[in-house]
Amino acid sequence: MDIHEYQAKELLHKFGVAIQPGFMASSADQAVYVATQLGGWHWAVKAQVHAGGRGKAGGVKLCKTYNEVRRAAEDMLNKRLVTAQTGPEGKPVQRVYVEVADPFETELYLGFVLDRKAERVRVIASKHGGMEIEEIVASDPNAITQILVEPAVGLQAFQAREIAFELGLNIKQMARAVTTLLGAYRAFRDCDATMLEINPLVITKDDRVIALDAKMSFDDNAMFRRPMVSAMFDPAQSDPREAQAAEHNLNYIGLDGEIGCIVNGAGLAMATMDMIKHAGGAPANFLDVGGGASPERVATAFRLVLSDPNVKSILVNIFAGINRCDWVAQGVVQACKEIEIKVPLIVRLAGTNVEAGRKIITESGIAIISADTLTEAAEKAVAACGNVHKLATTH
Repeated sequence: MDIHEYQAKELLHKFGVAIQPGFMASSADQAVYVATQLGGWHWAVKAQVHAGGRGKAGGVKLCKTYNEVRRAAEDMLNKRLVTAQTGPEGKPVQRVYVEVADPFETELYLGFVLDRKAERVRVIASKHGGMEIEEIVASDPNAITQILVEPAVGLQAFQAREIAFELGLNIKQMARAVTTLLGAYRAFRDCDATMLEINPLVITKDDRVIALDAKMSFDDNAMFRRPMVSAMFDPAQSDPREAQAAEHNLNYIGLDGEIGCIVNGAGLAMATMDMIKHAGGAPANFLDVGGGASPERVATAFRLVLSDPNVKSILVNIFAGINRCDWVAQGVVQACKEIEIKVPLIVRLAGTNVEAGRKIITESGIAIISADTLTEAAEKAVAACGNVHKLATTH
């Protein structure tokens, strides 16, 4: 789960990380009011979207007058911001963040990421802030400082001082940087984050260390114990189908292909997509109906898949263990009766009650293409997709 910059800064500030004064605004008038309340003579107006690269895409504007603040907010709000990370469809801008824009001398990079291979939190820092970490590594690998945090004791002050020293900070800056590092680590750990990026972390002329930007991602599976964080979820920033799937405890990710997938189990779903690619097709989605694939959940899964206009065929691949093939078959038949399915449907069932499941599908009288193996199912799905293309061309 991702959150907006202003939300990440709220969290970081609670853990002692210094940020610039600022507030969220959802209209141009509110943005001007925020600027008047903040005071000063320079403000930054930032589009709030779940993506990086906003500055290059016109999503961050520096303003010197209230009229400039108004124009900047009007240019961003209720539009879609397209950055290098959003794809051509962009992300909707429903909020802007207005903050005081004080001058600074140095830009640094600071990141925390959950390194699953090392089973540790990896801290990454660099003297070159304002750039993507990939660009920094490519241009100068030696500019990166990294440490792994021992989970039993957490990030220690001496480790934070080592990072600050590597960044070339003076005594005053070092003390404040240590506070920032330790606070950011606690925010990462205590909120079950998987990624925290402060880019840039800036040093001002009076030696303050300020998080000028912040991005945070969290472990979805831990949000049940982090209600404060889960309340920050913005469904407008995600695929509506993914939000709908989450409401029904389904795991859905939209892709660019034409073959819809309904599978139980994440591993089997990945294997199914691989087999579709191997057969010459392209999956339209990842959809894991989970271990309790009741008829109602399967019918919901069909609605999600069919909401994608690019889908030309649907492949249902169920290997029943906790699930039962007859349950899934009932769900498939129920979905076909409730929903008008105009594309070819391929079903492969295996495992618990497989014969009962196949019987339900055969006796339903519905035009369903059956397959015994995953390879056969993938080939039939790709072939059916091709036939739909031929029919469309003929007509």
